[in-house]
Amino acid sequence: MTAVVRTLLAKVLGFIFNPFTDIYIRKKWGGYWKMLLNHPQFKGHFLLRSCWIRHWEKMNSEIPIMLKIKGIPCFPHGERGVFISKNSTIGRNCVIFQQVTIGSNTLRGSNTGSPTIGDNCYIGAGAKIIGNVRVGNNCRIGANACVYKDMPDNSVAVCAPTRIIVKDSVLDNGFCTPDGEVFDFEKGDWVPVNESSHKTL
Repeated sequence: MTAVVRTLLAKVLGFIFNPFTDIYIRKKWGGYWKMLLNHPQFKGHFLLRSCWIRHWEKMNSEIPIMLKIKGIPCFPHGERGVFISKNSTIGRNCVIFQQVTIGSNTLRGSNTGSPTIGDNCYIGAGAKIIGNVRVGNNCRIGANACVYKDMPDNSVAVCAPTRIIVKDSVLDNGFCTPDGEVFDFEKGDWVPVNESSHKTL
């Protein structure tokens, strides 16, 4: 059986049995992360493996079954939109926000490999950690920062400083449709500009 056929079969079985196994996993192990951390032998169970894949697909995330974790991560805004490479390692007590990518680099001649995240790390929304890098313990990675080289313990990574440009006139943040209609957002609804209380066409 080829890898493609196995993956398709796993997805089909996961779709069929996921509602039942989801209840079973939560009752027996207390959730998917606890199952991965405390009972790694489940990786050899085809049905549970299928439901693992299906669970993360529903979350629009990709969290591989081969992921190595030392502790259950915290996801303050849920696990949606998170991508983690299968050869990555995540330490204890890590906080991971939405839209984070912890990905492998597979380009020859570059920093090939997968990230290793230390303990007590804080990874902000939209951050990217790419390649064979080690993020030390107690590190902070700011929102949208891209980490592609090692971070020592107790260090912070941020993206380029934001430039603040002050304008002399009032800025119009109205919404313009492709048809040329202009709207303001007021009191919880879109209002045509000609009906707006503070603007006229």
